[in-house]
Amino acid sequence: MTNFSISRRNRILILGTLLLSLCWSNSWAAITPAKKPAPKDCVPLGNWVIPGSGQTTQQDVISRAAKASVVLLGETHVNADHHRWQLQTLVALHAVRPNMVIGFEMFPRRVQAVLDKWVAGELTEKEFLRAAEWDRVWNTDANLYLPLFHFARMNHIPMRALNIEASLRRLVSEKGFYGVSIEQREGLTRPAEPSQAYLDYLFPIYKQHDRKDKQKGEMNQDDPDFRRFISGQQLWDRAMAQVLHRALAESTGSEKPLVVGVMGAGHVLHGFGVTHQLHDLGVQNVTALLPWDSDKSCKNLVKGVADAVFGVLPNVSESFQPQFQRLGIRFEMGRGGAVVLQVEKNSIAEAAKLQDSDVILEMAGLPLKNTEDVVTIVKRQAPGTWMPLKIKRDDQEIQIIAKFPLLKH
Repeated sequence: MTNFSISRRNRILILGTLLLSLCWSNSWAAITPAKKPAPKDCVPLGNWVIPGSGQTTQQDVISRAAKASVVLLGETHVNADHHRWQLQTLVALHAVRPNMVIGFEMFPRRVQAVLDKWVAGELTEKEFLRAAEWDRVWNTDANLYLPLFHFARMNHIPMRALNIEASLRRLVSEKGFYGVSIEQREGLTRPAEPSQAYLDYLFPIYKQHDRKDKQKGEMNQDDPDFRRFISGQQLWDRAMAQVLHRALAESTGSEKPLVVGVMGAGHVLHGFGVTHQLHDLGVQNVTALLPWDSDKSCKNLVKGVADAVFGVLPNVSESFQPQFQRLGIRFEMGRGGAVVLQVEKNSIAEAAKLQDSDVILEMAGLPLKNTEDVVTIVKRQAPGTWMPLKIKRDDQEIQIIAKFPLLKH
């Protein structure tokens, strides 16, 4: 990752001033070190901080990031403030490097033609989201992302689909990379070997998932199942890194574009994921920027977690009115239903006490056969009503109730 220098204490710049005043930094050595923020306020709202060093200015961060080959912008998918920060950062970077390409984790590469048509102005919002299979593939309120998509279209910035099919990730997790046929790999090359630090980071996440064939205390990092799990995660990172690398390699202009990747923070943290794979592909100048929720523990703000972080508000589900009802889970189909991968905080699912690795067998008395079943049933649930869920947890089937509140006007 890029090693940012420290500057004077950050001034909050209004967007108009930023667009007029951004310039390339001539000498990082001349920048005066800033006072480190107090531990209780490690990333003040609206301020940039270099982890392990101290506060810096927006102008310094943007001018330095704009010199990179690839900039990664992390996010928590449901936090509206994260997407506002991403848009602000994209605008600032574009003011310095208008030759830009933006890659999005939210789209599988098979819908690339749809993204091209959107940027060309050939699709309405509704047509774009339908053709990109947004509800089936991503299933997060599109209003959170549409400002980013409109920014790309308004400025004729090419958009790139970074993702692969969930079924491919699942196959690699189950069978390993070479256990999947070349025809099924979507052109992916073998990911670079993970660092030990990455293994240490992912192992606790792996253990949280339901491993019904393992006894407590039996799991370790040499477990073949864990190694397959790692392969699945690395394939995801490799897939996105390859598309970002290709955007650089295929550029025919005299100057390479600034390639920006918009993706979940887990792919950006500590340089373990996409940055690691980009380095293996020969892209060394990578900058990682992250939003930092004001309620996040300062213990996590360690050197190397990102090149710079920006203070934002934590997610509050009531602050953003979705287009439709949301249960608040990330899931994939398998094991006879919808396997819960993650339960969002402050969601209907959390209130119903759904847990990661639960398998939802039925919703409102209807069996779940595919992703569309889950999306359709939830979207048509009337506000203020209750929906029974039949789930499987630890080999036992139980009933829980998801209570959908009245929508605020």
